[in-house]
Amino acid sequence: MLTIALSGLMTFNAMAQQKIVQTAGRDALGDFAPEFAHLNDDILFGEVWSRNDLLSLRDRSLITVTSLISQGITDSSLLHHMQSAKKNGITRTEIAEAITHIAFYAGWPKAWAAFRLAKEVWNDDAQAATTPLEQFAREMIFPVGEPNTAYARYFTGKSYLARVSDSQIPFANVTFEPACRNNWHIHKAAKGGGQMLVGVAGRGWYQEEGKAPVEILPGTVIHIPANVKHWHGAARDSWFAHLAFEVPGENASTEWLDPVTDEEYNKLP
Repeated sequence: MLTIALSGLMTFNAMAQQKIVQTAGRDALGDFAPEFAHLNDDILFGEVWSRNDLLSLRDRSLITVTSLISQGITDSSLLHHMQSAKKNGITRTEIAEAITHIAFYAGWPKAWAAFRLAKEVWNDDAQAATTPLEQFAREMIFPVGEPNTAYARYFTGKSYLARVSDSQIPFANVTFEPACRNNWHIHKAAKGGGQMLVGVAGRGWYQEEGKAPVEILPGTVIHIPANVKHWHGAARDSWFAHLAFEVPGENASTEWLDPVTDEEYNKLP
């Protein structure tokens, strides 16, 4: 079982489907067991873990943590894989439920040992979640990402962007602070195109020109046809996050228009 520590993991990004660069094997055993180091760094992580087009890094983390707990392995290997699971989107609530489920199949003592490590990994985040953004991030399985500086000029208020996938159907998680919204805009396309939104956390709004606003809650799906003027963003009293899916189309582009004025926005229920 290749359970070497992840301390040398250089690229372990759940946001993009890219090859993982792992160095822990060579760092720890490069001179003593070079073939084991090669298998750990280049095969296990460089190939198997990098196949995130077949299984996401989040799924692989959950499978790995489950496998280690089931075998009673609760050393640094499980600790590092739990840390990676957290980075890959496993929430504190989800890891608690997963270990509870595992307990009935793998054994109660193994679950107790796993919970000790899980509390160390996830409770640190809970204690550190002091800002409203950090507290809101705990509600989501998708990362908040980075400040959305590239599109900041098209937003009123602060927003954050986390690119989830760049292949097949590209999509991202977009997070809005309270009252933040994007400008009126149009997803243009000669054929196909448009956008789909899926509510992730918090409460937000979507509105097409000339139509009543539509409230977006977690699980709400919004289909936006191509060539339709619209905007979307957070409610004034709530953080908000949605997934934004780019629907493929011919000659697709986005035309950004005027901001949603305070007068328009304050008419919302």
